[in-house]
Amino acid sequence: MSRTTLRHHWHPSPNHDPRREVAKPWIILLHYTGMNSAQAARDWLCNPQSAVSCHYLVDEEGEIIQMVDEDLRAWHAGTSSWKGKGDVNSASIGIEIHNPGHDLGYREFPKAQVDAVCALCRDIASRHLVYPQDVLAHSDVAPMRKIDPGEKFPWGELHAAGVGHWVEPEPINPGPSLKAGDTGSDVEELRAMLAAYGYGVELARHFDHPLEAVVKAFQRHFRPAKIDGVADPSTLRTLRKLLDGLSQP
Repeated sequence: MSRTTLRHHWHPSPNHDPRREVAKPWIILLHYTGMNSAQAARDWLCNPQSAVSCHYLVDEEGEIIQMVDEDLRAWHAGTSSWKGKGDVNSASIGIEIHNPGHDLGYREFPKAQVDAVCALCRDIASRHLVYPQDVLAHSDVAPMRKIDPGEKFPWGELHAAGVGHWVEPEPINPGPSLKAGDTGSDVEELRAMLAAYGYGVELARHFDHPLEAVVKAFQRHFRPAKIDGVADPSTLRTLRKLLDGLSQP
């Protein structure tokens, strides 16, 4: 879909700076606003005192508001990492999707909004050659801090529309699982697989709280039926399927 078909208008934010050591963005990062209204979110993202911004805001009716030029670095990711890169703001285009979030009445994302996000992401990905596996949740790049856009966000619908990486989650069945406090080669393999996908985990043999947060982030994105930080058979098999289907740069 070409950019000219999108409902899109400008509301400039002063909160930006030049991209650093990145020729062009290669990540699309999705957030929810976590505020009561899209207008309140827009005003905050454009307030110099907030020191936050994004490139685009999508309201519940599917209206797209651009705030920062794509060539510039918006301030939306915070402390984060993906594929070993720490400055996710420089590497990404940030899209805020209006939803009150978990603290203010988390709800389903309306069809008009999801359709607009799909169209916007397709347009961005086609122009910047973003790989499907680099269309990410804020929680993917900052799992210790963030849970947005959350488990109700329809990643499968985005994939069906040509956006992002997705496989059908494996069924949840009893079986050997890895959890906080476990140690050994199986934990080391889990860490290696998550790192291979892009998550910011170190290679080690212990299952600690940061790893639990990463597993929760993975589940929130790719296996949202159960988010408990336990690497059960469903989680592990879903992760392996995703790795098998990675696009090669």
